[in-house]
Amino acid sequence: MRPLLSLLAAALAVACSPQAGAGAAAPAETTTSRHPVSGLETIPLAVVSDGKRHAFTVEVARTPQEQARGLMFRTELGPNEGMVFPRNPPDVASFWMKNTPLPLDIIFIGEDGRIMNIAANTVPYSLDSVSAVGLTSAVLEIPGGRAAELGIEPGDAVEW
Repeated sequence: MRPLLSLLAAALAVACSPQAGAGAAAPAETTTSRHPVSGLETIPLAVVSDGKRHAFTVEVARTPQEQARGLMFRTELGPNEGMVFPRNPPDVASFWMKNTPLPLDIIFIGEDGRIMNIAANTVPYSLDSVSAVGLTSAVLEIPGGRAAELGIEPGDAVEW
C-alpha cells in the first residue's frame, strides 16, 4: 500500500506544481468578420487622399470564383462599403458590369499601393470592359460617385 501512496503523492505534486507557461494568458480567439450577404471576410481599408483618411469596410474576394462573382446581383452597398480584389501575381486587371445593378467606382491600385486610375460611375449591366493602366496589386470597388465625393484620385494611397 505504501508504494501506491508514494506514487499517488508524487503524481499530485506534479499536477499541482507550476507548469511551463502557467499564468500565461490563453491565446486570444481570432474572429473573422463576414459579410451577411456574400459571406466573404470583411476588413478595414483606408484611402489616404490629400491628408485625409477615408475609412471603408470591404469584402475580400480572394479566390477566382469570388472574384468572378464580385458584386454581381447586389442591390445594396453602403457609402463606406466596398469589395477588394487582391491580384496575385499583379496583372493588368479588366472588369465589366455584367449582372451588376449598382453603379460602381472601380479603383485600380498599382504595385506601390497607390491608385493608378479610376473607372468612375460604371454603367450597371454594361458589357464594356474597364481596365487598369498598368499592373495592379488590387482593385477596389466602392459605390459609384463616392470617389469624386471624397476627392479620391490617382496617386492616393490605399492601406489594407
